[in-house]
Amino acid sequence: MSVRTSLPVVRTADTHCPYCALQCGMRLEQDEAGAVTAAPRGGGMCKKGWTAPELLDHPGRITTPLLHGKPVSWEAALDHVAEKVRAVQAEHGKDAVGVFGGGGLTNEKVYQLGKWTRLALGSKHIDYNGRFCMSSAAGALNRSFGVDRGLPFPTEDLKEADVVLLVGANPAETMPPFMRHLTNSELIVVDPRRTATAESAQLHLQPQPGTDLALANGLLHIAIEQGYIDHDYIGANTTGFDEVRQTAAGYWPAFVERITGVSVPDLYATARLLTRGKVAILTARGSEQHAKGVDTVTAWINLALALGLPGKPSSGYGCITGQGNGQGGREHGQKSDQLPGYRMITDPAAREHVAAVWGVDPEIIPGPGVSAVELLRKCGDEVKMLFVLGSNPVVSAPRAARVSDRLRALESLVSFDFVKSETAELAEVVLPVTQWAEEDGTMTNLEGRIIRRRALRPAPEGVYSDLWVMAELAKRLDAPGTYSTDPEAIFEELGRASAGGKADYSGVTYDRLEERTFQWPVPAPDHEGTPRMFADFKFNTPDGKARFVAVDYRHPAERRDDVYPLYLTTGRVLTQYQSGAQTRLIDSLDGEQFLQIHPDAAVRYGINEGDWVRVTSRRGSYTAPARLTNDIRPDTVFSPFHFPGAANANAAVSDVLDPISRMPEFKVCAVKIGPAAKP
Repeated sequence: MSVRTSLPVVRTADTHCPYCALQCGMRLEQDEAGAVTAAPRGGGMCKKGWTAPELLDHPGRITTPLLHGKPVSWEAALDHVAEKVRAVQAEHGKDAVGVFGGGGLTNEKVYQLGKWTRLALGSKHIDYNGRFCMSSAAGALNRSFGVDRGLPFPTEDLKEADVVLLVGANPAETMPPFMRHLTNSELIVVDPRRTATAESAQLHLQPQPGTDLALANGLLHIAIEQGYIDHDYIGANTTGFDEVRQTAAGYWPAFVERITGVSVPDLYATARLLTRGKVAILTARGSEQHAKGVDTVTAWINLALALGLPGKPSSGYGCITGQGNGQGGREHGQKSDQLPGYRMITDPAAREHVAAVWGVDPEIIPGPGVSAVELLRKCGDEVKMLFVLGSNPVVSAPRAARVSDRLRALESLVSFDFVKSETAELAEVVLPVTQWAEEDGTMTNLEGRIIRRRALRPAPEGVYSDLWVMAELAKRLDAPGTYSTDPEAIFEELGRASAGGKADYSGVTYDRLEERTFQWPVPAPDHEGTPRMFADFKFNTPDGKARFVAVDYRHPAERRDDVYPLYLTTGRVLTQYQSGAQTRLIDSLDGEQFLQIHPDAAVRYGINEGDWVRVTSRRGSYTAPARLTNDIRPDTVFSPFHFPGAANANAAVSDVLDPISRMPEFKVCAVKIGPAAKP
């Protein structure tokens, strides 16, 4: 952790933490010796935020371009990359070059990256690691409410909720300051593990991984049976309930108990709690990272609608976004099927609008590409060259060993990064770019709140913004369109491109953000933003009504059997973030891979506390020391996903995709375990 010096402060900046989607306010101070410290601004911060400045001057920081691992000049690196793009596209076509972006990039970078990919590269192949984050919730929100904003109300509203149901969420570790919003509520937690969050809950439901959809349908069955549903709300504000009622009729409590392992008394207790005044139902990755993630989230939305929650004060459904700009990151063009403002790339009117802002013919904008996992699968085959920005798929993607093989099969891999991540280690070219404290821009947090990122100091010599790199490559490629290096100018253009779209930023300017933050949509310069969507019970659908959608439970893509008798589920821990490329470099953020296993299972497989264990699925394996605990189901084991190489749990997880969101089934796969030698 940074230690405050006694030297005078020479620079300050009010900005936000570079990590999760809570985007806690942060004040940075730099003293005369150049040491930077961070402190909370207007709230709290977790340990990761306090230690974030240590990365700015970390000895592992990259400050010069690398070509085949050797330092070269920027001119040489950019010329080489541009020549490679031309050669690959001349032989294999425009779509042979792809882009893999990140949910931590600023809105300005996201916007310019989508434009740069489609105009400068002329390629349809762009997607990003947010596909691994909230895409299933986005799919469900769009079909039920007609719009995807993770939390349609401010987090502050949760303080007034009487009951909060958290499904597959562990904010006590993933975003600790979020917990202060839940102190006044009765808390129900749905999680296969007794997590730090579950320990503070009034009721903890511990279902078998991958069965949340059946659980939600079972709770709806009880709500109908017991007369808990709000018929007036359903009749006035929704459509499709009759079909959902018929589906829920098949989920009687004893049947749901057999599927999920949640007892019938706990099912009834949960349903009763959900009738106590103001109720919010929140999902996160545990419920969403499944091959039926969209349907699972839809089932929870159905329950919220049947209880008459969305649109009421301190009530409704919401999704807890994970990555720092997970919300804005999918709104402005780095998603394979979208253009800025959450416009669909297949919509002729959307293409005309954005093309007019870009000053190009709509015909030259490519059509939709493929999702993140599918893009990685194409590497070395249809895709011969890949740019990676703000992401580390060698660690974070499912079936990680195959991802590494695919990246090695490329003719060229270009990484924009500030540390030598595991993906950058495989790159032909590494281009050193700025960190959060060295750049201006905007982020959009989990509430759809647009906030300012402010630079504390210039980047080190030899380090440039991703925006500058894109602009320089666009020049070398004789690209159509313009590519600014000024974040404010890009944000103004983003506003014009998003105008009239679902995620409308057109009424926001940097000047306005100096005074306050705004939650989108903000469609005019005098508009005050939209803190609470659906407050008038009007939804973003053609008739203004929310949609019930009937969904049935289906088993995980892989089920336990005699060969693979356990389920593996994965997640985050307090001291690490995402692929760990940043947090693993900070000594005080200690952490190592581990395998959480129930003592009964440990006895069955001859595992003792601290023993090294090999976890093997049909796709791959990893090793970890055992942690025996009663906090996990006997049929399930757990590991965090932050660690690379032989400790990478994502080597084992499933890459089966949800048919709508294209989300991989990270959260449940069948595995076997056995003794392993200590590395």
